[in-house]
Amino acid sequence: MPDPTPRVIPFQPPRPADPPALRIEGLCLSRSGAALLNGVEMTLSPGGVTALLGPNGAGKSLLLRVIAGLIAPDAGRVIVPRAMQGRIGLVLQRPVLLRRSVAANLRHALALARVPRRDRAPRVGELLALGNLEALADRPARRLSGGEQQRLAIIRALAANPLLLMLDEPTAHLDPQATHAIEALVARVTEGGTKVILVTHDTGQVQRLADEVAFLHQGRCHELARKSAFLTHPESAAARAYLTGKLLL
Repeated sequence: MPDPTPRVIPFQPPRPADPPALRIEGLCLSRSGAALLNGVEMTLSPGGVTALLGPNGAGKSLLLRVIAGLIAPDAGRVIVPRAMQGRIGLVLQRPVLLRRSVAANLRHALALARVPRRDRAPRVGELLALGNLEALADRPARRLSGGEQQRLAIIRALAANPLLLMLDEPTAHLDPQATHAIEALVARVTEGGTKVILVTHDTGQVQRLADEVAFLHQGRCHELARKSAFLTHPESAAARAYLTGKLLL
């Protein structure tokens, strides 16, 4: 007799053999005469985690929205590799969840991603396992704790198998246990080959998760370096000041 248990396919979206890098060239954006992004230039490594680090108002969250295509820049461009086009996920710091169960939020995301109906149940199970939310599948999503809601938002963004996942301070205001759970999830996502851009203020989180760091201040990228080089020998004066706890004005 065949086994009626559906087979859960491991989280392994198809990947290009040689993933190209995402490039940002001369990105500028102003509002009410203030330059919010001021000639941002960077070429991000094709895999792993890039941390966007910097003080409040540096332009980190805004940069994510421009990369995602939610805001058009005044000048410059974001060159998204062909393989990534249409396969970008964005999770905001305060995600909006549907007034449905955890599983129903995932089913809705899978329907929007045009996943065939017959494949949705196994995929929901796979995503719940990835986020360690199996026991909460039937709970209303808006009754989850802050950390659980963030994990749901992340796995919901993975429904469309993005090649680039951008996270805007996913552990802000969370306790160490919830932070650990989200960082473990991010590590699993990158192991599957998804590129992650992570906005954070936490240099400890940079140490634990990042492969490279882009340091932003006053709408400009002052430094882009491998994590170890940035944390031990930052080249820019702004980055050195930030890492030593000085206020950047």
